[in-house]
Amino acid sequence: MYNVVFVLGPPGSGKGTICTQIHENLGYVHLSAGDLLRAERERAGSEYGALIEGHIKNGSIVPVEITCALLENAMIASKDANGFLIDGFPRNEDNWSGWNKQMGGKVNEQFVLFLSCPVDVCIDRCLHRGQGRTDDNVESLKKRVETYNQSTFPIIEHFEKVGMVREVNSERPVTEVYEDVVKVFAAANQK
Repeated sequence: MYNVVFVLGPPGSGKGTICTQIHENLGYVHLSAGDLLRAERERAGSEYGALIEGHIKNGSIVPVEITCALLENAMIASKDANGFLIDGFPRNEDNWSGWNKQMGGKVNEQFVLFLSCPVDVCIDRCLHRGQGRTDDNVESLKKRVETYNQSTFPIIEHFEKVGMVREVNSERPVTEVYEDVVKVFAAANQK
């Protein structure tokens, strides 16, 4: 059974940055739903490439079956990992239902790491991170933030109600954020 930590927060909250540090220091494999989708979009012969491209450009959510299949394949490929950080997923109730349908009984969801950060800070980070992502522009970011507010934040609230959320303020310098994240993992692994 795979250990899974969902890493959620608004676009630009530092999910990828923190996941990289957790991977390097704690041995969890970082699986970014967005990166997996972007890679699938670019893969020659992908039957989902155009569909994924349309959703990414529109800031909308890719069908859950596609995302879950990509995540599961990535976990199988790294089956000896300490655990998996699933960055940017689930993004809504449909994602969560689809995840449970496809992955139920195959994973141990340890907790949800919620990186909270004011949206204006997040947008500024995205516009200046220089990663060349097609969705790091003002128009796409507005849609992504709207999707986050309407779809993802309610799923975070759901996880909060069932005691799974570990919130860390990610507006601060990365070193401070990471120190708090390490404490969250240490507490979770003591149980």
